[in-house]
Amino acid sequence: MIPPGETIGILGGGQLGRMMAFAAARLGYRVHIYAPEPDSIAAEVCSRFTCAEWDDAAAMARFAAECAVVTYEFENVPVAPLAALGNVPLLPHPRALETAQDRLNEKAFVQRLGGTAAPFMAVDSAADLTRAMAEIGTPGILKTRRDGYDGKGQWRIMSPADADALDLPAVPLIYEGFVRFFGEFSVILARSAGGNVHFWDSAENVHENGILDTSTVPANPRVAAQVPAARALAQKVAEALDYVGVLTLEFFATDDGPVCNEMAPRVHNSGHWTIEGALTSQFENHIRAICGLPLGLTTLAVRGAVMRNLIGDEAHDWPAILADPANHLHLYGKAAARPGRKMGHVTRLTLG
Repeated sequence: MIPPGETIGILGGGQLGRMMAFAAARLGYRVHIYAPEPDSIAAEVCSRFTCAEWDDAAAMARFAAECAVVTYEFENVPVAPLAALGNVPLLPHPRALETAQDRLNEKAFVQRLGGTAAPFMAVDSAADLTRAMAEIGTPGILKTRRDGYDGKGQWRIMSPADADALDLPAVPLIYEGFVRFFGEFSVILARSAGGNVHFWDSAENVHENGILDTSTVPANPRVAAQVPAARALAQKVAEALDYVGVLTLEFFATDDGPVCNEMAPRVHNSGHWTIEGALTSQFENHIRAICGLPLGLTTLAVRGAVMRNLIGDEAHDWPAILADPANHLHLYGKAAARPGRKMGHVTRLTLG
C-alpha cells in the first residue's frame, strides 16, 4: 500500500490527468505530471511537472525517481520508452496499453475472450481495402490502427466510390463493417490488485460527429438489458490483463446482443458523471486501486444524471449553465476553444 503523502506520477497532461490529480489530492497524495506539451492543464493543479518528450530516457528516469507509482491518462503513451521508469510500478500494466493501442490487436483480443466485435480486416494497401469491402461489404469505416480518437483518423465509406476518392495514409489501417445498433453504452469498472472488481452503472451514450455528446444514467431498459453480458466480457478483459485501475469498454447495443466497439485502459469521458453521481468517482477509485487502497462503493448517489460535453464555444455559456442549480460545471482551463475541442463538461443531477 502506498500511504498518503507519497507522489503519484501521471503520464499525460490533459483533463483526465487533471481530474485524477484532484482525486489524488483529496486522498493526501502529491502528483507529478509528465507530458511533452508545455501548456498542460493537469500540471496547473499539481506539485511537479516534467515537460519532456516521451523518448527522453533521462527525463523519464528522473521523473520515476520522484514517484511511488506511475499511471497514465490516455492510451497513446508510447510503450517502449516506459522501460526508463525502472522498478517503479506502472499501473495499469503496459500490456493494457499494447492491447488498446492497435485496433486490430484489440478486436482480435476481444474475440479470443468470447466477445463480439464488428467485422474487421487489416488494410495496408488499396488492394486490401478493395478486398475488405468485397468481403465485409459497405457501408463501413476505415480507421487508422493507432492514435485516432474522437473521430480523428476515420473515414466513412458508404460505397466503393468513396474509397476510390481516398488518398490512403501510409500507416496501418483497419476496415470495419457498420454495426446496426439501437443504442450505445459503456462499461466502466475498477479492479484492485487483489482482483476485486466494482462496476459503475452503465451510461447510455450519444455521439455527435464522432465525439461523445451525452452520457445518461440510468440507461433505458432496452440498453440496460445488455449490460450483464457486456460486464462479463469486461471482467474477462480485466482478468486477462491482470488489470489494476479503471478500465472502460464501449459497446453497441444490437438485436443480437452487445458488440464491443473499443476499450480504453483508463478513466473515461462517459464516466465523468460519477464525480457527483456515484458514491465514489472513477477518478478516486483509480487512485485507490493503483495505491493499493480498498475500492469505494460505485453505486448511484442520485436518481439519475446526464453528463454533456462542452465542445468549442459551448463552454462560453457557463453563466446560463450555472443558472440551473442542478448543474455541476467543470471547465478544464484550456486557453483556446476550437471546433471539436473538449473545453469542459456539465453534469445535471436528478435527485429524490
